[in-house]
Amino acid sequence: MSTIPVRVTQEEFERHFLPHLSTAQRGFVSQIPLFKIFNYVLYRLHTGCQWPQLPIAPDPLRPDEPDKKEISYHAVYYHFRKWSRDGSLHKAWQASIGTIQDELDLSAMSVDGSHTIAKKGGLGVSYQGRKKAKTSNLLSICEGQGYVIACLGLRPGHHHDAFEITPALQSAFKSLKCLGLNIAGALFHADPAFDTKATRKTCFNHHLRPNIKENPRGRKTAKRGRPRGFDEQAYKRRFVAERSFAWGDKFKSLLIRFEREDTYFLGAHHIAFALINLRHRLSNCFN
Repeated sequence: MSTIPVRVTQEEFERHFLPHLSTAQRGFVSQIPLFKIFNYVLYRLHTGCQWPQLPIAPDPLRPDEPDKKEISYHAVYYHFRKWSRDGSLHKAWQASIGTIQDELDLSAMSVDGSHTIAKKGGLGVSYQGRKKAKTSNLLSICEGQGYVIACLGLRPGHHHDAFEITPALQSAFKSLKCLGLNIAGALFHADPAFDTKATRKTCFNHHLRPNIKENPRGRKTAKRGRPRGFDEQAYKRRFVAERSFAWGDKFKSLLIRFEREDTYFLGAHHIAFALINLRHRLSNCFN
């Protein structure tokens, strides 16, 4: 298996990312290639360093001024914020799904959430007792091999995983269909936190087979009614979601949230999701 890339070549950038990123139409135009700016963003995501600590190269046009950088870190941060706000990074991630469409294993999908401690608070953040800190919870869906194909968004840490799950799942399933993915008949793996009537009904409405471990919720006897179908052996495939989150942990800036705005924290995840999906298509010579 290829490792997750943390840098791209100019050719790879122009093929997989540039068509989906907004560029200046008039006025200010970056004086260095956009693929360099994108790699500076990747460096920050990978190392978790502060924006002013980016190792920006000296300006080649001013060799007599070694302290003069080829671009300001403010400009790099500006591009990251712009691409996050206007949906460019989300489009790049969605395009990565289309690129690997023939490789996807849609016989099974797994959903899971990951809590991230938010040091500075912000939108979509609240206290989570289990973590004993303010957190935000990101829910995502992976297919059978661990490619990230849908995101249910961020929610405050104090909410249960199944909080307002119906509109989130409906939106995710519709987006997958809009991408041309045939998810009908797929097993939908989820842990007991998602064992709700709404989750199962939404899966049935989209012709998925929910394989959700029953949550006893303190019951001392078996629940009355028709037994729910559950395949213990197939349920083990839900591990791919945990593995995908572990791949995302390679980007240190995602381990602790410092962005107050949801948009920027999600934008960073969209880049990570795209790199996870394209891991077999991008070179690893920079790792």
